[in-house]
Amino acid sequence: MRFGIFVPQGWRMDLAGIEADQHWGVMAGLAERAEMTRLWESVWVYDHFHTVPVPSQEASHGAWTLMGALAPVTSRIRLGQMCTCMGYRNPAQLAKVAATVDIISEGRLEMGIGAGWYEHEWRAYGYGFPTAGERIGMLEEGVQIFRDMWTKGSATLEGKHYQVDGAICAPRPLQGTTQPGSGLNGIPIWIAGGGEKKTLRIAAQYADYTNFAPSVFEHKSEILAAHCADVGRDFTQITRSTNVNVVIGENEKEVKDRLAWIRDHYVKAGVPEADVDQQIEAQISGIGVGTPEQIAEQLTALKKMGLGYTIAYFTEAAYDTSGMHLFENKVIPELR
Repeated sequence: MRFGIFVPQGWRMDLAGIEADQHWGVMAGLAERAEMTRLWESVWVYDHFHTVPVPSQEASHGAWTLMGALAPVTSRIRLGQMCTCMGYRNPAQLAKVAATVDIISEGRLEMGIGAGWYEHEWRAYGYGFPTAGERIGMLEEGVQIFRDMWTKGSATLEGKHYQVDGAICAPRPLQGTTQPGSGLNGIPIWIAGGGEKKTLRIAAQYADYTNFAPSVFEHKSEILAAHCADVGRDFTQITRSTNVNVVIGENEKEVKDRLAWIRDHYVKAGVPEADVDQQIEAQISGIGVGTPEQIAEQLTALKKMGLGYTIAYFTEAAYDTSGMHLFENKVIPELR
């Protein structure tokens, strides 16, 4: 199994209490740490403008600005977003931005893309909030534009949601030109989301990777396989991934202590206690909470279902890296 790790960027209030002039040093330092361990293949950020679990005045740094900033301070580790919202940017312009980041990073970019869901920030930033069907339609047209711009150097599409007429992408990304990349897309495309009728069908047609929740992993994999059969795609060409919120301790007491720290952290950041408790309960009910042995067992079960890539998130990473260290030393080796 391959592993990526999220860099705290504030969206999940994971920089709260740290002064803004220290944020970049924290983020860059953790990316450099992940690169030096050589256990992580990639570092990831989210593409959101307003914090969760509630919108607030806490920091939430921009995904694509961070892609460009992280590229020159790293040299091996790959860079991704889980995931970029298609509706927040014109896809031709986004394809151009991504191509430039791929060049700056010397061919290390991953393109995570989805239809978007966070209504509060959609409306706050003036995008309205299209229906789910419209957002998925935007996703499908957008990835077509990505593919053409990265593999052909230009795109023309008279779509329902997007119209481009000879949009040029020069230079093209390094991946797929001077360096190995996705045979389909140049820059590898990760399609996030598990909509069974449309999103997974788009994934069957365009994705190099998918990303869906551990709780539905087996079922969504079966649906994806059926769509692949329908469109004539080799199901095994698509790497299936999941995100895991890790709360780890050597024993049950350490796990409880870390959960207590997370709860206290969110309360201090101004999140209503009811929202915090709901989030903690959801985290406990999922995978990734427990001792190294318990988490390794959970991930091994998913690996047997076809999980090929895990992206780990540690709430406390900006303040305490001991959980990351424990995961690196006692979980990752069990899955390799």
